[in-house]
Amino acid sequence: MTDDLQIPRHEEGGTFCVAALYHFAAFPRFESFREPLLALCKAQGIMGTLLIAREGINGTVAGTDAGIAAMLAFLRAQPEFANLEHKESRASKMPFLRMKVKLKKEIVTMGVEDIDPNKIVGTYVDPKDWNELISDPDTILIDTRNDYETAIGIFRGAVDPNTKTFREFPDWVKNNPGLHNKPKIAMYCTGGIRCEKATAFMKQQGFEDVYHLKGGILKYLENVPEEESLWDGACFVFDERVSVTHGLKEGNHLLCHACRHPITQEDLASPHYEPGVSCPNCYETRTQADRDRYRQRQKQIALAKERGEKHIGS
Repeated sequence: MTDDLQIPRHEEGGTFCVAALYHFAAFPRFESFREPLLALCKAQGIMGTLLIAREGINGTVAGTDAGIAAMLAFLRAQPEFANLEHKESRASKMPFLRMKVKLKKEIVTMGVEDIDPNKIVGTYVDPKDWNELISDPDTILIDTRNDYETAIGIFRGAVDPNTKTFREFPDWVKNNPGLHNKPKIAMYCTGGIRCEKATAFMKQQGFEDVYHLKGGILKYLENVPEEESLWDGACFVFDERVSVTHGLKEGNHLLCHACRHPITQEDLASPHYEPGVSCPNCYETRTQADRDRYRQRQKQIALAKERGEKHIGS
């Protein structure tokens, strides 16, 4: 293996390297890039999901250190992604079941036309400077993630929009004139992509002093010591680890395989919790027929486990 692949350093905490990445760039050839990228990832034994669109690339994948290094080198060899940055964490087992490269209209779906972070965006703030900004009484701190994510962790003092999807965020901003009451707006998300697009939207709406956490919560938890941290709880991640905590250590949350929401210790004690079938977050929104179908799936998962196999729906 050549030095230019820059193989990530193997750290304590897991066999697999998990790479979260995104990059906004004009990428009109995204459709023809799908097959070469998918072939490279499969050849390297990488699993996860990458989204490519006219506006760039976004996704999270996992593999060996050498495999991830090869994929990153391949991406950065493309002129559009030469400056692509990524974040790494570790997983004790492969957190994905398959490899997918999807063609999309947007790499993160806001549903607003003419939002281009390549042209207008907020001011990046390094994790080491974040505490000072969000402790400023002239700052409104906004979490741009969805309600199931904020339920298990959030920065102290942050405003939670309680959105179900990122598409709801623009309307939430327009319906909250109080956001103009303070001169500074600080925003954050898991890895940086949603708040980068959100700051572009805020600037378009006339907000001037708009800031966002560079590298997102993941970079903050990696770089800021726990004793200095203003983060409470765990950070939801979109893979089978479910959550990570300070130092990017794997959290102790489970996932409801009926609705994909994280499950807390309180949820486990609920009469509406049944492994793989329901939890308090989805019990009222699923029918009895749904739950019967989920029970059959769980039965197949259990049988596959007895045979020493992994069921694709587990």
